[in-house]
Amino acid sequence: MNIVILGAGTVGTSIAELLCANRHNVILVDPSRQALEIVEDHLDVQSVVGSACDAATLFHAGVQSADLCLSVTSGDEINLVGASLAKSMGATRSIARIFNPTYRDASTFDYQRHFGIDRLLSLEHLTALELAKAIRKRGLFAVENFARGGIEVQELAVEADAKTSGVPLRDLKFPPGVRVGLISNGHKTYIPSGDDVLAAGDHVTLIGQRETLEDVRNLFQHKTESKMSVIIAGGGAIGYNLARILQGQRFNVSLLEADEQRCHYLADRLSETTVLHDDATRLSVLREARVGKADVFVAAMGHDEDNIMCGIEALEIGAPRIMSVIRRPDYANVVQKLGIDKAVSPREVMAQQVLGMVQAGPILARTELAGGVAEAWELDVPPKAAILKAKLKDLNLPQQCLIAAIVREDYVRVPGAEDQVQAGDTLVVLVQKESIDQTLKLFLAP
Repeated sequence: MNIVILGAGTVGTSIAELLCANRHNVILVDPSRQALEIVEDHLDVQSVVGSACDAATLFHAGVQSADLCLSVTSGDEINLVGASLAKSMGATRSIARIFNPTYRDASTFDYQRHFGIDRLLSLEHLTALELAKAIRKRGLFAVENFARGGIEVQELAVEADAKTSGVPLRDLKFPPGVRVGLISNGHKTYIPSGDDVLAAGDHVTLIGQRETLEDVRNLFQHKTESKMSVIIAGGGAIGYNLARILQGQRFNVSLLEADEQRCHYLADRLSETTVLHDDATRLSVLREARVGKADVFVAAMGHDEDNIMCGIEALEIGAPRIMSVIRRPDYANVVQKLGIDKAVSPREVMAQQVLGMVQAGPILARTELAGGVAEAWELDVPPKAAILKAKLKDLNLPQQCLIAAIVREDYVRVPGAEDQVQAGDTLVVLVQKESIDQTLKLFLAP
């Protein structure tokens, strides 16, 4: 594939290295000739000196024939404009990295649609999602990563006397817009069909609007689950995103942040998180915050060394599960030897996302689910695709395939059997590995 990367900083260079290793043609754009020369010394890339917001520069870089343009400079506004220009000039797909969470909040204003960009990518948000999946234990994915926040995911355990126990899924009276996405019974995790029957002890992954999901909770369980206690050290972008993802579900979240002004910012935006103004690098603060009694401790500060030391101190005072954000790849092996349960690298998370985007055909991004048993796709529906021929109920969909969400114009929702996909829709599709080839045929033009 021909790929143009706007920005030769740490992120842009890391992506270029990954893509070159996978034998893609890469053109790097940056206003600094020195930055480009450093990259050219060790990577087989072409380079163009200039601004990501300059149409002439982008034309010289060949965005008009690019399969993918990634705008990953250090400035959100530059990335939005650069990615928008690239898409308008002919790039097949255009991605913008953004830092400010406001740009991802489509409820206020849909920046992605306004600028005509295929995807807004937040490295900090993706890292937080990876941590959240680990905290949830069962590898739950977050559809919000695909459907711009319009759809939520909850996992529930089926109790012995639940109304849903022993009943085929097609006979359950769910409200419109709720789907069972995955079932895990201890032996396997799979995408169910209408004939599948829930049993006591099964874990069910539900997809839908948050309010609707809360309404069906009592169909699966009567007892109120005890909330998991999570303490996050560091109120930067990763800590903020992680708290926002977890709060208000089955978690009591506390956030430690040393900067007083940042604490006010966090408290204003995290209504269900306890924000504490304290320095998490001090052992006395960790003791006072009762980190040893928490179910999970996450070190998500700006420096790897602080995160490692915090993790070690949390282990010493009794925290049972410890996670840490580690940016330097050479630290990855060290942290496991020190007793930290999981280390998440923003660079590795970004690599997974970029490789998922480098697809031929309609798939914009793909994410593995349940340890690789299934995948979640985000894809654009092209004109004349086979799936356009009939309503969902009349289509011969593979058994291990679920249309989980439709993004169309100004709304995102879980479709029903009477819905019909339209050309230009963006879909979130869950598919079992053995059904991938059969499912993909539905989204290809003849």
